[in-house]
Amino acid sequence: MKTKYLFAAAFAASLGLNSAFAGGEGWSHDFEAAKNQAAAEKKDLLIDFTGSDWCPPCKALTSKILSKEEFRTLTKDKFVLVELDFPRQPENVEKQSEADKKRNEKLAADYGIEGFPTIILADATGKPYAYTGFEEGGPEEYVKHLDELRKQGGEMKASLEKAGKSEGVEKAKSLVAALGELPDMAVSTFYPDVVTQIKAADPKDETGFAKKIADKAKMAEFEKGLQPFGEKQDAAGALGYVEKTLAAGGFEGEAKQQVLLIKIQILASESKFDEAIKAIDEAKAAAPDSEMAGQLDGFKEKLEEAKAAPAEEPEEEADPAEEPDEEEEEETEE
Repeated sequence: MKTKYLFAAAFAASLGLNSAFAGGEGWSHDFEAAKNQAAAEKKDLLIDFTGSDWCPPCKALTSKILSKEEFRTLTKDKFVLVELDFPRQPENVEKQSEADKKRNEKLAADYGIEGFPTIILADATGKPYAYTGFEEGGPEEYVKHLDELRKQGGEMKASLEKAGKSEGVEKAKSLVAALGELPDMAVSTFYPDVVTQIKAADPKDETGFAKKIADKAKMAEFEKGLQPFGEKQDAAGALGYVEKTLAAGGFEGEAKQQVLLIKIQILASESKFDEAIKAIDEAKAAAPDSEMAGQLDGFKEKLEEAKAAPAEEPEEEADPAEEPDEEEEEETEE
């Protein structure tokens, strides 16, 4: 039973990535207003994607660093602070307008958010140049970390400009290298001009960049289609959607492995352990050398343990006819 709920939680987490400001004074929820302010004041944006009422690292980052007056003082001339919250407690979710929820979800998709907390440094237009999260230490140490990221952002901009002046596949490779570790979805959303240059310079896709971007776009579309089933807690519908996606093809290698992982989570949440174990073998075969393939054996062991465990039986309710009432018990004692 515990395993069922474990995978149910994993299934829910795979579908979804929302109040007062967790960061306190000096933070904005209005993304467009923050961009306008940053442009007017010639500052960058610091965007905090947080789960204020459920995410322990988010709470630690806020309480130890982001909410401190020292942090605001050290960053006030560098950043406009933006908090995009994804709460889960009903009372906090209700405080957000539907427009704010949809905006936050769209921004999470655009920026390629995969976990919380995620801190993004971006220019005044919202174009990201660095991602980070929780770091040990107080406000002063964290701002030093941010300053280093700002420096790296300047170097990335210079590298992109330099790479843009070269030619052919070398140009494509240099541009890909300049983008560094930015998430693919963020690159597609905020650097479309660079994507166009890479594809033009590398028509045979020797860098593999075009395929990677295309796979990410397909995965985003798949997850968008899956989300309504998660919101309705419709495991059967979600499984049918995943099966239809796999039957249609289009996903290969690690992308197919990710789709199969969702299938495994759904099957496990429904205690369909034999089918889930079979899907694990299929997922490993899809990309045997991937990082995920190395973790699937552990998943398989947990599923086999859950399958072997005796099913929990509901507690039997006592038959009132077999139990004396309180008056009878008192008479017996007398």
